[in-house]
Amino acid sequence: MTRDELARRIYEISHLTGEFTLRSGATSTEYFDKYLFESDPPLIRAIADALAPLVPDGTDALAGLELGGVPLATMLSQVTGIPARFVRKEAKTYGTCRLAEGGELDGRRVTLVEDVVTSGGQVVASCTDLRNGGATVEHALCVIDRQSGGPEALKDIGVELRPLFTMEELDAAAR
Repeated sequence: MTRDELARRIYEISHLTGEFTLRSGATSTEYFDKYLFESDPPLIRAIADALAPLVPDGTDALAGLELGGVPLATMLSQVTGIPARFVRKEAKTYGTCRLAEGGELDGRRVTLVEDVVTSGGQVVASCTDLRNGGATVEHALCVIDRQSGGPEALKDIGVELRPLFTMEELDAAAR
């Protein structure tokens, strides 16, 4: 699948119109339902194949953010051979009481994996939490950058966002 075909397919399967409240609190008339592209086996595989070249050299673990980043990190792990970890929005209060599952992150170079980034709020919070736990976090990947301040918010904390597509690119592919 070419890059243009992939963009068109993501748009076709997951783009919704209506009135939506985003995680950031902003409202939008457009929404990308990531679960629609993440639950399609050939499509999530094509997304992982396209994301793989964006993974920085030296990455020790791919950290998928709860919930949408988890299937992406899992598939990307299969494609790259880099171990996946699963990061909660906050550490659980029972059992192991961990923020991240799947293995140790302390002292490791971690690349965060997210589905859609708007303001970047949750990615920034997760980067901070992982850094506080001893991980080195300098890069984040996402499938869609909604171009609403996410890259800038991440740059402010020293993290480079590498999106597979911007909202503008997906809109253009749909035409």
